[in-house]
Amino acid sequence: MTDATPNELDIRQLPPYAPRQFVPTDADLTDTDTAVSLYQRLLDRPIASAEDLEQWLADRSELEAAIGQAHSVLYIRMTCQTDDPERAERYKAFVEHVQPAIEPLADQLDRKYLAARDRLGPGHYEVYDRDTRADVELFRPENVPLGTQVALLSQQYQTITGAMTVEFDGQERTLPQMAKFLLETDRDLRERAWRATAQRRLADREKIEDLFDQMLKLRHQMAANAGCQDFVDYQWRRFHRFDYTREDAYQFHAAVEKVVVPLWRDILLDRRRQMGLDTLRPWDTAVDPQGRDPLKPFDQAGELVASTRTAFDRLDGELGRQFASLDELGLLDLASRKGKAPGGYQSTLSEARKPFIFMNAVGLDRDVRTLLHEAGHAFHSLAAAEQPIVAYRHAPIEFAEVASMGMELLADGQLGVYYGPDDEQRSRREHLEGVLYILPWVATIDAFQHWLYTHPGHSPDQRRDAWLETFARFSGGVVDWTGLETERAYAWHRQLHIFQYPFYYIEYGIAQLGALQLWVRAQRDPADALADYRKALTLGGSRPLPELFATAGLRFDFSENTIAPLMQAVRAAL
Repeated sequence: MTDATPNELDIRQLPPYAPRQFVPTDADLTDTDTAVSLYQRLLDRPIASAEDLEQWLADRSELEAAIGQAHSVLYIRMTCQTDDPERAERYKAFVEHVQPAIEPLADQLDRKYLAARDRLGPGHYEVYDRDTRADVELFRPENVPLGTQVALLSQQYQTITGAMTVEFDGQERTLPQMAKFLLETDRDLRERAWRATAQRRLADREKIEDLFDQMLKLRHQMAANAGCQDFVDYQWRRFHRFDYTREDAYQFHAAVEKVVVPLWRDILLDRRRQMGLDTLRPWDTAVDPQGRDPLKPFDQAGELVASTRTAFDRLDGELGRQFASLDELGLLDLASRKGKAPGGYQSTLSEARKPFIFMNAVGLDRDVRTLLHEAGHAFHSLAAAEQPIVAYRHAPIEFAEVASMGMELLADGQLGVYYGPDDEQRSRREHLEGVLYILPWVATIDAFQHWLYTHPGHSPDQRRDAWLETFARFSGGVVDWTGLETERAYAWHRQLHIFQYPFYYIEYGIAQLGALQLWVRAQRDPADALADYRKALTLGGSRPLPELFATAGLRFDFSENTIAPLMQAVRAAL
């Protein structure tokens, strides 16, 4: 599947959501001196009244949105074509020069705001105040260059993984393109494809191990500089996790192990029985267990877009119009191609207040789910666009992922635009099985990261053993890895979050529980569930997490008390 890179001129020249009042229209915000001068103007401006502070906040928000969009465009262009040196250099220059120059100034702006905060009454800035105080407490100037080094190492990881291709059956293929072979009914073909992909990943394992060791050292130093107990504590404060603790995360791990893993094990055992196999191997876990050909929802990315527009039109007319506008504005880059970074994401162009969706579609059922997921993020971005300050246009990740995972489930009734009746039901079942898979995988990745950052100075061998122990805890013990011990030992290398967004992963588990609650509600009253979902999205990040969940009619809880009845509902549906 091929698809053109989106029109970059359109991305960079989207009009701002509102005319600039503070930032000059022609300001080049990728230029360090220009960016610094605008921050300095805010630092130098006196604040003598509540009106002064409100205007100062509005101007700061405008500047941060414009800077944020400049960064997003550079990142989008780099990930769309990681083998383009010019794109890589421009992104690297921003990370190396602009970000380190403005981070200390942003800290000074935080302090200036807190010093003047009493001029405003209580109310709308409660969450902003809480987050700003935490940022001021955590900021250390000496961490700025360390953060820059980590960002550049993350870029190297993207470059290494984006360059991975496999010569398979006479054709060079990206790793996302290789995934479709794991759905083929020919077991020998699946095995060859799985082994070829795994061997390609292993070819770069030393580079990736070295990158991670460097990241680990830098992150430990950043935590120590900030006076934190460890990097876990550092990230908890950096992510503004005020509404749950690391002990709650451990409780989540235990609940998943107790309640979800046995159900996932049953799914795997049933798969093995249906396939008539003595042992289930890694290349047997994605193919249809009844031997049917892979689901094929589309051939070209354009078909995926057209069908998804129809799905959203049927779900809700406004959502359909919003999705259509993304396509018309060139804000979708969906097809896999050589040189493109792996994975998928939604990035908000903060000044235009428009979302951009990136993914690697190759014609699989999971591509439909990925687009529905990222569209949920996009709808969230658009719903929160009216929030007055940029900080409130982004919800905490724990709820942001409810927006995306919830949309996957809310749109579940529209699968007929991609499939006939039989394949529609098959897709629905595969999705629910995927939900059962993702919860143990989230627990695996999160528990492993807790080990990584609470064992400073560990060796690569110790890290490998810890991964294998954690993997075994949540895997269900059905899949046979005999002869594939090395492949299993480095399976965590494919998880981008460990490298680029440490500790950003438990959010997926918390959010999946929220999305399942939304799904249960929608089965009883779909209109009411969708209305509450959309109402919660408009809040952006302006309210604490428990209130965001409550507005959507959900409980902010991820203990066994919440997980157990949801798993009963999933089991019944399956």
